[in-house]
Amino acid sequence: MKDAFGAPQSLLVLGGTSEIGLATARRLIACRTRTVWLAGRPSPALESAAAELRGRGAYVRTVDFDALDTESHETTLGKIFTEGDIDMVLLAFGIPGDQERDEEEPLSAVRVAQTNYTGAVSAGLVCAGALQAQGHGSLVVLSSVAGERARRADFIYGSSKAGLDAFAQGLGDALHGTGVHVMVVRPGLVRPAGTARSGAAAGTDTRAGTDTRAGTDTRAGTAAEAPLATIPFTRAPLVTTPEAVAAAIVTGLRRRSETVWVPGALRAVMSVLRHVPRPLFRRLPV
Repeated sequence: MKDAFGAPQSLLVLGGTSEIGLATARRLIACRTRTVWLAGRPSPALESAAAELRGRGAYVRTVDFDALDTESHETTLGKIFTEGDIDMVLLAFGIPGDQERDEEEPLSAVRVAQTNYTGAVSAGLVCAGALQAQGHGSLVVLSSVAGERARRADFIYGSSKAGLDAFAQGLGDALHGTGVHVMVVRPGLVRPAGTARSGAAAGTDTRAGTDTRAGTDTRAGTAAEAPLATIPFTRAPLVTTPEAVAAAIVTGLRRRSETVWVPGALRAVMSVLRHVPRPLFRRLPV
C-alpha cells in the first residue's frame, strides 16, 4: 500500500536496466519506497543495478523476464504478485531498432513491433489484472513522442509506440473506477546518463540496452536513428534526461495524472505538428 504521503511502498520495473526505470526507482526510494523488483534478462548490468539500489536502502530482487517470451509472462509476473502487493508497475522496456535495416529486413521490423507492442500488451494486461485483483496500484507505461505522428526517419519504431500508447489509454479507461491508475508517459529525445553535455551525439548510447528516444531497456543496445545522430544534445530541441523523466513520473503519480509529457512543452509542440499537412510535414527537420 502507499504510505501516508502517497508514495508507493513497492515497485516493479519491467526492463530492469532502463535508465528511466532506475532513475525513477532512486527517486521513489528517497520517497520511502522499500521494495523494488527489477525484471529483465539475467546480466551483469541487471545485478549491478540491483546492488546499487540496495546500497540506497531498498530491498531489491531480480527476476528473469523476456518481453518476447509472452507465454511466460503470466507465470513469471504472477509469481511476483504472490510475494505481496505491488503499488506501482513501470513498463520500461522497448527497442528502437534500426530504421534502414528494418525496412530491408522485415523480420527485424517484426522484432521491434513484437517487443514494443506485443510484449508490452501481454505484460501490461497481466500486471493490470494483478493490480485489479489486489484492488489498488499504478501502472506507468513509457510511451514516446515518436508515437504521436509517424516520421520518415523512424516510422517503424514510432508506429509500435503509437500502438502502445493507444493500448495504455484504452486500458486506463477500462480500469477507471477499479482503484488501479494507468499513466502514460511521453518523453522526447532522452539524453543517456553519462553523456557529456558539451556535444555527445543524440542517439549515441553509452550503455548497451537503452533506447535513447525513450530511455527504455532494449536488451539490444541499438543506437537511435542516424538522422538524429548528428544533433548535439545541447542543441537538440526539447531534449530531456532520465532524471527529468523520473521526476515527472513521481509528480504525475502524486497528481494521479493520466498523461505526462517530458518536457511539458512537447504537448503544445505536438498539438501543432499533429495538424501540419503531410506534404509540409515531410519537409520538416523533425
